[in-house]
Amino acid sequence: MKKQRVIGIFDSGVGGLTVMKEILEQLLDVRIVYFGDTARVPYGNRSREELIRFGEEIVTFLIGQGAEVIVVACNTSSAMALPVLRERFDIPMIGMVEPGARLAVEKTIAGRIALIATETTVRSKAYSSGVSRALAKGVLPNFSVIREAWQQGEQAIALVKAQGCPLFVPLIEAGLANSAEARGIAKTYLAPIQAAGVDTLILGCTHYPFLEPVIREILGEDVLIVDPALAVVKELEILLQEMDERERSGPIGLAFGAVLGTNHWRTRYFVSGDPGLFRQVGNTLLQEPIDLVEQVILGE
Repeated sequence: MKKQRVIGIFDSGVGGLTVMKEILEQLLDVRIVYFGDTARVPYGNRSREELIRFGEEIVTFLIGQGAEVIVVACNTSSAMALPVLRERFDIPMIGMVEPGARLAVEKTIAGRIALIATETTVRSKAYSSGVSRALAKGVLPNFSVIREAWQQGEQAIALVKAQGCPLFVPLIEAGLANSAEARGIAKTYLAPIQAAGVDTLILGCTHYPFLEPVIREILGEDVLIVDPALAVVKELEILLQEMDERERSGPIGLAFGAVLGTNHWRTRYFVSGDPGLFRQVGNTLLQEPIDLVEQVILGE
């Protein structure tokens, strides 16, 4: 029996459910332990020191729940805390920034990439650096015209506009993703993106895919919207394959996989704040039932 890996996912709130949904749909042999730090949401105005401390507490908890891989499903934490967390924990970790930047480079058709994110993520310039690193590593656009122009030095490819959207996360956490208020705020935030003449927009916060219909309505069909979660799933799939290959010949791994196979849970949810509110908003956003949510107080 193939081993069913346990993936730990954490975010400041409900946003990471967008990543969880993609993982569950595309990787059938995984289980997910999800932690939403709803008592301390939003993360967008937190200091680097706070984000590192929060991350350490959550990763420790997820490892205690059996997680074998950690997905940092929060762009702010990925940008500010992930490098330190990787140094302090001996467990594979995948963030949002590098996969998202690579996907944007692959998808751009004119080389003009934009980002919407929390103010902390914008200030970190992590996505701008991520785009540059992707190009330096040989990642190129799929569209042949821009790819060839870049290779010949005739066309720049860069993140040309980054816009902070501090009100998006509170709106989504309150269950107002489809409200008139959300549309009005989105129009204000997206005006500079429209003025910059970009062709590709990175959703640099895992909450933002819940606003994608509103964003698409405002920007129109000419701007491609990139959700880093899609690239995260691909990276996770490769990582899990590598882990399976290393353990394939080990009898301990096979035995452990068989034991897990007798246990039928697929997702478990933990939050630091109100379980009822998380369940209510999560059910609305996912349009499928979240039955049990347990509260865990960290940092005490």
